Amino acid sequence: MPGQLFVISGPSGAGKSSIVNALLGRIEGLVYSISHTSRKPRGREKNGIEYHFVDTGTFNRMIEAGAFVEWAKVYDDFYGTSFSSLEGQTGSGLDVLLDVDSQGAKNIRKHFEDSVLIYLLPPSMEILERRLKGRGTDDEGVIKARMERALNDIDNCLWYDYIIINDDLEKAITEARSIIISERCRTARQAPAQTLLDTFRK
Repeated sequence: MPGQLFVISGPSGAGKSSIVNALLGRIEGLVYSISHTSRKPRGREKNGIEYHFVDTGTFNRMIEAGAFVEWAKVYDDFYGTSFSSLEGQTGSGLDVLLDVDSQGAKNIRKHFEDSVLIYLLPPSMEILERRLKGRGTDDEGVIKARMERALNDIDNCLWYDYIIINDDLEKAITEARSIIISERCRTARQAPAQTLLDTFRK
């Protein structure tokens, strides 16, 4: 049976990366979707591991060719998820975890109706700002822009399938893991109904 897509969205600083990394380490058969981006690698990031790094011209040509399920310009850089990457992974029976914004989540749901959407919220905007400042990676201007973006985006959580409030990281990881495991146990994911019954009638 093909794998399923699990989308995690939320404002920068909500803890998405920490939760994604924990889930990948704790759930067998779950892999991360590697997006394309036009930004430069940061720190020890490697091409084909964290992202597929391409220049802006290449990214634009991929847009024109309809290669992306979803793509967006975030500040000065482009990010996108290709059809070929997702279909290759799910076609191998793997469940795929994606970290995209709410617009990207809408596009993924449009093309993959059975995708599962999870929105990650911080306990409060004050705590979110404190986390962003605590990372020490952005200047005040970038932090302000991230906070404004968060305020504008949070309303989107209402149309997601699940909401997790990350007031305690381990609790949030457990909740996200529970969602994935429970979705795997749905009747439709186990086997076609008649096939499932026939297995037990033998």
